Amino acid sequence: MSTTPAVSSVIQPRKKVTTRAFQMKKARGERITMLTAYDYPTALALDSAGIDAILVGDSLGMVVLGYQNTLPVTMEDMLHHCKAVARGAQTALLIGDMPFMSYQVSVAEAVRNAGRFLQEAGMDAVKLEGGRERLEAVRAIVSAGIPVMGHLGLTPQSVHQLGGFRPQGRTAAAARRLLEDARLLEEAGCFSLVLESLPARLAAYISRQLAIPTIGIGAGAGCDGQVLVTHDLLGLFQRFTPGFVKQYANLYPAMQEAFTSYIEEVKEGVFPATEHTTEMSDDEWEAFLQSNESESA
Repeated sequence: MSTTPAVSSVIQPRKKVTTRAFQMKKARGERITMLTAYDYPTALALDSAGIDAILVGDSLGMVVLGYQNTLPVTMEDMLHHCKAVARGAQTALLIGDMPFMSYQVSVAEAVRNAGRFLQEAGMDAVKLEGGRERLEAVRAIVSAGIPVMGHLGLTPQSVHQLGGFRPQGRTAAAARRLLEDARLLEEAGCFSLVLESLPARLAAYISRQLAIPTIGIGAGAGCDGQVLVTHDLLGLFQRFTPGFVKQYANLYPAMQEAFTSYIEEVKEGVFPATEHTTEMSDDEWEAFLQSNESESA
């Protein structure tokens, strides 16, 4: 008789992803996966697929709310969408994006707003943009026990200062400043950094210089992980698609086709068909008609 133990077919539930798990993945050379979500069903699907982290990004201002940029997004907008995502995702690390002017006015306000993401909206961490000019806020938020993800390179909240959505760090001076900022943010306590729209060799170099993991978006394969806006990945946002995006699906045309078919079938009386309706039994229907006729008499 064989003494080999039977292999269990039971799938073990995933453990909750933490900021420490991010650090361990970098140490082991494992790539970190992150995507955005702004609602319950998307968060549920991402979590079920096994994503490491979900960013509730202020990109919702553009891909969900229809603004031209992220600047009009408010704290209330962010908290509303974060709560929906937190109801859908149980294991991914949840990161709330601090919107424009929620952390720039004062350190005290930055800490208070960061705390709301955890206390009210069920997030595990927050993300904010900027380098050396944000160190005091980062230190204070981290000191309050709130994990902070930094964001360098193309920082959309500074779009007017940057002169548009343009790649960053393409000169030696700019590259040196970005490396310095990355080191400063690491020293200030950030558990991870997003590097956006940087030259691939620069992003890879910065990643090697840091003990904390980097998450690239338009920054090449040399980062410790990758993030994309889910609406871009799915082909749902048609206004423009950044050059660094790979579309894994093109759902917008499929949505249009479905909507068009629905409109045509409703107009033609094809939908709803018998299989889409419920009915009463003949006896109950006759009883209803008789009772109604009696009352009308």
